[in-house]
Formats: sequence, structure tokens, C-alpha cells
Amino acid sequence: MRVAILTVSTSRAGGAGDDSSGERLEQFARELGGEIAAREIVTDEREAIAERLRRFSDDEQCALVLTTGGTGVAPRDVTPEATRAVIEREVPGIAEAMREASRAHTRHWMLSRGVAGIRGATLIINFPGNPRSIAQTAAAVADALPHALALIADKPSEH
Repeated sequence: MRVAILTVSTSRAGGAGDDSSGERLEQFARELGGEIAAREIVTDEREAIAERLRRFSDDEQCALVLTTGGTGVAPRDVTPEATRAVIEREVPGIAEAMREASRAHTRHWMLSRGVAGIRGATLIINFPGNPRSIAQTAAAVADALPHALALIADKPSEH
């Protein structure tokens, strides 16, 4: 399974600091058995994010695209809007499970606006920007992802 990782951070795109969130998502993708097809950092700009999501889905034909960052309530947090602009069908249960998993760890869990959805044969999931939060939310959805990816690819899967 081909996986793309997209870190959304204007400061990281400018070269400030390590991309530890992208590293954590890459680790998660490998734990799922994924092959990393691309890993990029992009600024907090809606069209720049959407362009990468379309390219990873349509041109790179990744089965899974994982984003990190830009899911909060600050004016620059536009990852959910960029994702909604490119997906064809939303998968709200994934985002709901991720928020619920955060609830035990932070009182700000309800401020996450991440979404998940399908574009063609690609599942796109918005993760939080904090590496610790990525680990917590990834654990909440990991078991369901192989089944979801099989269904999206129209392959047989046990229900």
C-alpha cells in the first residue's frame, strides 16, 4: 500500500525545526504495512494543501494520505477546508474516533477540526500536529484502516 505523508506547517516549510510529526506519521504508516511514496512539508495555505492532496491521490495513486497540522481553530488552520475541497465522500467516524481518543489526554480535544474522506481510491486523514497526539489518535483508528482501505480499493474484506 502506497502512503503519502503531508506536514502542514509554514514554519517547518521554512526550515524551522524538525518535522517530528511527519516522522511519527511515517512510523504509523509503516506499522500499517505501508510503503512511503512521498513525504512533504507545505505551508498553511489552502490551495497548496489541496494541490498536494490531489497529486498524492490522482497522480501518485496512494491508497492512504496522512496529514499532520492545521486542524485547530487558529486563522491559519485550513487543512480541513483544503481536504473537504478535494474529497468526494467524507468518513466522519474516523475523525470522531480520533477526537474521542484525545478526550482523555487534553481538555482541548473538541477544538480539533480534522476530517477524513475518500478521493477516488484514496483515503485522506487529517491528524493533529502534536506527535504525542498523533500516537494517541492513530491507536484509535489503526484496527479499522486495513478494512477501510480494502473496501475503498473494492477488494474482498471480512466484515
